[in-house]
Amino acid sequence: MAGVQWTMHDDRAVADLLDQVSADPLGHVSSSLYETARLLVLAPWLTGHAARLRFLLSTQNADGSWGAPDGYGLVPTLSATDALLTLLRRAEPVDRQAVAASAQRGLARLTDWLATGTRVSIPDTIAAELIVPWLVDELNAHRDQPPTGVPRWPALGLPSNIDDRTRTKLHRMVRSGQTIPEKAWHSLEAFGADARRAALVRPSHGVVCGSAAATAAWLGDRSAHEAAGFLDHLQSLDNGPVRGITRIAVFETAWVVSMLADAGVPLPRGFASRLRDACADTGAPAGAGLPADGDDTAAVLYALSRLGEPGPVEILWSYEGAEHFHCFPQEQTPSISANAHILDALGEYARPGEPRFAAAIGKITGYLLAEQRADGSWQDKWHASPYYATTCCAQALHRTGGPGAERAVARALDWVLDTQRDDGSWGRWQGTAEETAYAVQLLLLCGGDEDAATRAADFLRAADDHHPPLWHDKDLYTPITVVRAARLAALRLIATRTRSTTMALGVIP
Repeated sequence: MAGVQWTMHDDRAVADLLDQVSADPLGHVSSSLYETARLLVLAPWLTGHAARLRFLLSTQNADGSWGAPDGYGLVPTLSATDALLTLLRRAEPVDRQAVAASAQRGLARLTDWLATGTRVSIPDTIAAELIVPWLVDELNAHRDQPPTGVPRWPALGLPSNIDDRTRTKLHRMVRSGQTIPEKAWHSLEAFGADARRAALVRPSHGVVCGSAAATAAWLGDRSAHEAAGFLDHLQSLDNGPVRGITRIAVFETAWVVSMLADAGVPLPRGFASRLRDACADTGAPAGAGLPADGDDTAAVLYALSRLGEPGPVEILWSYEGAEHFHCFPQEQTPSISANAHILDALGEYARPGEPRFAAAIGKITGYLLAEQRADGSWQDKWHASPYYATTCCAQALHRTGGPGAERAVARALDWVLDTQRDDGSWGRWQGTAEETAYAVQLLLLCGGDEDAATRAADFLRAADDHHPPLWHDKDLYTPITVVRAARLAALRLIATRTRSTTMALGVIP
């Protein structure tokens, strides 16, 4: 199987990827259906308006929805359908027949989901409790006076696991000029006209909390503010559509460094300064303008340790709770993968005889063991695929976990073996390079079946740069550079940690 060899071409691919990470202050992320539709409504003056409309029309699924299955399509379908109806009401110079037909297909799908006796439940994507009630209200307002060419549709209700209490409370605070949690800035558009120049909301480098939609909602018009220039630059990167989250260079660097280091790839130490600079008293954020969080803080600390330049581990203690660690203050649902990353970081920094580290490691181990599903996998709120969460948890438990960890890791390995596809890949909805890379990392870093990992090599070699979105933001997105790093790390592990492979000569500069 020639595909399992590590070659000088792979060395070059790693070097190119690291060069990109070093040079890119934003991070490479896929275009977002949700955010792109919001800019059609909020910033019709912005360059690329027609291209954004074409993007929406061309990405609609055959069933009328936008986005992924299993409830993930609701938020982008609400956003896209509202945008199309808004364009029709504005009488913009568009192909009205095509726009109206697309909107009607979207409404038909939304009616199936939200106007029947049993309403769907939806995944825990970012700010769904704000966005969904707001967009349902917007669509019901359109229903009162439908655009010409769109028949009236049944009133829409909320999903079974969503209510409007949180949005109502925060909207009241925005309207009265009170401070809202910084993480809520990321979805500022959900507060309608009151979002415009909202008091105490501060753009950073021209963007409000990493979101094009929040930025456009805060900006309100085509004024000469720095934010307008940032939006224009952002839309130019993908020729009209915009990315779901931006300025995630810290997250991208930490994840890339950690995965490649774990796979034995030699890394330049120059990345340490970027990661160290991200550490403040409150922790590290995913990128400039985003609030610090426990997940990125742990990832940064782990990456710094792997680079041989340990960071200020004491900043992790502010995220400790009674039963687990948190990502944010007043977090509604904890993150399993964030706790796994914190366990990894604690394992890197723990010192013999220090009871606080031992207690925290025991606490997280107990939490992860309790959250493991009956089939041996884990599922997390930051990612649609169980392969991501399972790999995070199994690796952390294998390296650092306390009593009971060994059995949990064995169950995770069994689950991965049981779910490999005939072509050697792994995936929730289809085999993907990203999920396959995670499965290979789990097998080869946790003492699993080498043959199963080797069978994935040809699939990974043949994978192109089309990576379906699996990461949670307001809708699903792909951190493209991170996924590329995961694939290269998996190939490196196959080439160096399996019996049947050889490693070609190659030296990473």
